[in-house]
Amino acid sequence: MAASVIEPATEKMDAVRLGKSLRQFFGFAAFKGLQEDIILNIMNGKDSFVIMPTGGGKSLCYQLPAIILDGTAIVVSPLIALMKNQVDAMRGFVIGDSIAHFLNSSLNKVEAEQVKRDVMDKKTKLLYLAPETLNKAETVKFLKNINVSFVAIDEAHCISEWGHDFRPEYRRLRPIVEAVNSVPIIALTATATPKVQQDIQKNLDILDATVFKASFNRPNLYYEVRPKVKAIRQIIKYIKQNANKSGIIYCLSRKKTEEIAETLRVNNIKALAYHAGMESDVRSKTQDKFLMEDIDVIVATIAFGMGIDKPDVRFIIHYDMPKSLEGYYQETGRSGRDGGEGRSIAFYDYKDIEKLEKFTKGKPIAEQEVARQLLLETVSFAETAMCRRKFLLHYFGEKYEQDNCGSCDNCIHPKEKYEVKKDAQLAIETVLAVKEKFKAKHVVNVIMGKSGTTTRSYKHDSLEVFGAGGDNDEKHWNGVIRQCLVEGLLVKEIENYGLLKVSPKGFDFLKKPYSLMIARDLDYEKLAEQEDDDIIMVQEGGTALDAELFAMLKDLCKAVAKQHKLPPYVIFQESSLSDMATQYPITVEELKQIQGVGPGKAEKFGKKFVEMIATYVRENEIQRPKDMVVKSVVNRSGLKVFIIHSIDRKVPLNEITNVKSLTMDDLLDEIESIVMSGTKINIDYYINTIIDEDRQQELIDYFRKSETGSVENALKDFNGDYEETEVRFMRIKFISHFGN
Repeated sequence: MAASVIEPATEKMDAVRLGKSLRQFFGFAAFKGLQEDIILNIMNGKDSFVIMPTGGGKSLCYQLPAIILDGTAIVVSPLIALMKNQVDAMRGFVIGDSIAHFLNSSLNKVEAEQVKRDVMDKKTKLLYLAPETLNKAETVKFLKNINVSFVAIDEAHCISEWGHDFRPEYRRLRPIVEAVNSVPIIALTATATPKVQQDIQKNLDILDATVFKASFNRPNLYYEVRPKVKAIRQIIKYIKQNANKSGIIYCLSRKKTEEIAETLRVNNIKALAYHAGMESDVRSKTQDKFLMEDIDVIVATIAFGMGIDKPDVRFIIHYDMPKSLEGYYQETGRSGRDGGEGRSIAFYDYKDIEKLEKFTKGKPIAEQEVARQLLLETVSFAETAMCRRKFLLHYFGEKYEQDNCGSCDNCIHPKEKYEVKKDAQLAIETVLAVKEKFKAKHVVNVIMGKSGTTTRSYKHDSLEVFGAGGDNDEKHWNGVIRQCLVEGLLVKEIENYGLLKVSPKGFDFLKKPYSLMIARDLDYEKLAEQEDDDIIMVQEGGTALDAELFAMLKDLCKAVAKQHKLPPYVIFQESSLSDMATQYPITVEELKQIQGVGPGKAEKFGKKFVEMIATYVRENEIQRPKDMVVKSVVNRSGLKVFIIHSIDRKVPLNEITNVKSLTMDDLLDEIESIVMSGTKINIDYYINTIIDEDRQQELIDYFRKSETGSVENALKDFNGDYEETEVRFMRIKFISHFGN
């Protein structure tokens, strides 16, 4: 419903007039949840702190008072796409494009000047600014000359270093607000633990703000964590079982979003990738296609979703576990915003967590500690066998009374439970014995009798409780401590996040213990692999692998490898054999187009393979694909050429990563791809600086005897003697030197 007349309020607003304004400007008959109380608080000139889950209607809390009050409301928002989305929405409610504007780097000088004129002419009621824009001196100077009604800080969790999307610019907002004018502040977020909440209020100096905290419980959402075994197959199977439903798949790397999106398309699923490395117009078009339902699935990094107003997203899949539970909660909250079906499936493998930990290396120690604590919470959620809803709500400081929510995998398929009353007593006694000054990991080490440096330096190895729980493993004791936290027997200190304290309820428990049952946690590493599904794995154009030919090619590969005294993977990897059994190349030139096969390998090893394929095609009257398909998500040949030339010139690898904005893992992926396709490269100039000669020879000998060349197997076999990067570098050297 559009309204053309805006009458500013000059006195305190009452609920009746507010309800009329809601109908006049937005066409709603009634407020939702805490909206009315929040708006009245702003209208009466008071600071407000709003914690409201995704879909709860946070935006209206500042949009309506901005329209009613005299002056222009400043809305600090972190993403350009989010600003545009909200400005477009406001212009749909109220006649005239001048009602809402954004001022950011996407505008040219002429457009920016027009925005400023509309604000100065008092036509604009909401002005959206990025924190970076607000931090500019020229912006502050401009805002000093206008009547600011209040400042709204959206996605306020970005202020906190303990939040899941920390932005340093957000921590400089308070001085700027004071420089502009002493106006009311409303901070809004969908996710805030007690620690994050306190951090936000302190930084904004709104400790006296009225806090409006809606329940974090989304009853319509279903939560599930699956072991990351053949995850792509599971994802395809799930999407096909839920055809024509909208969903988002989250990954941590840009490369993985593109790979998964391509695999989905090959399997006749309408999907596109979305990440910050794409051109802005491509991202915008992809987003529009999702909103307009031209595609069903977006495969994205966390760059996608914030503020996207699509109420009927039916599933959220995390291919990679996120860096924090706040991130997980916010991302899962993008499903079922209309109150309908919303399923959240996360694929968990502890190796992914270890990769995330590596990303923090090189950062300040304080940042590493924060990241580690947030990851530990994510691991606890993934590995727990208790009700996931109960766990999540407890994390956000909310108690869930029911024992079974009936809408998570752990409640629908409950695990075996066992008594831990005595173990809980021991855990609490140990927290007291170490003076309530340590985190869960140290407490568990003391209980289990692990005598590390910290344990010895604090003389905790002489405590009576030291080793008292050595009969149980670390997983068990982590589960006991989690249960004590959820039951309120233990609490985590907010100021020094993670330090365990005993609550009054915990002291009562020690005096008068009662039955405490916990579910036996799943051991994901021991779960059997899922059965294969009838799914095409990145086979272009919907063609399927020829199983009989594939088996023949594997046998040939073993024979050729034996002849050359090399492991089979050095000749051709299974992915290359699989592609041969799909595309049927019958000449060496065609073989060069196969995934992972470059000119070098095709010329060196290819003749016997194409002869076998040609005979097989002729004898079985195979109808080959008309055109050989180059298997590539994006054309990365330019990057590979750059890497090869740089290595030829002995450019330090860290310089290559800086120039091309790659991580070292990304660069290793590219180099592996280069050598696997048969190109010979020499990175001894780098390897010799990080691995001594004897250790190099030990790894070369290992890969010479290895049947698979698996990096994971090597890491297990050497039991921590080598870093993953060292193993990968030596595997590259081995294949390049002996196979190419």
